[in-house]
Amino acid sequence: MTEKLSDAQRDEMLMPLLQNGWEMVDGRDAIAKTYRFANFVDAFGWMTRAAIHAEKWNHHPEWSNVYKTVEVTLTTHDVGGLSELDVKLATKMDALAG
Repeated sequence: MTEKLSDAQRDEMLMPLLQNGWEMVDGRDAIAKTYRFANFVDAFGWMTRAAIHAEKWNHHPEWSNVYKTVEVTLTTHDVGGLSELDVKLATKMDALAG
C-alpha cells in the first residue's frame, strides 16, 4: 500500500527534485515541472518512454504536450498527496530527459 510522504521523507526525498527544477504546486500536495525538447518528436518520444514506466508502476502523471513542451504534475490521488511513487516517477522522468 502506498502512503503519503512523512515530513522526514518529504525533506529528504523532495530536495533533490526541487534542486533539479521541480516545484511545489500552490494549493495542492503535488510537484510540477516543465520539460522543453528540441522538437515535437523528441517531446513525444520522451512521453512514450515515461509512459512505459508509469504504466509498469501503475502511477500515471497529469501532463500536457504542446509542440516541444511537456508540462507534468505528479501527485498520488489514492493518498491525497505526494508519495514515494511520485519521487520515483519524477526521478525517472529526469533521467529520461537527460
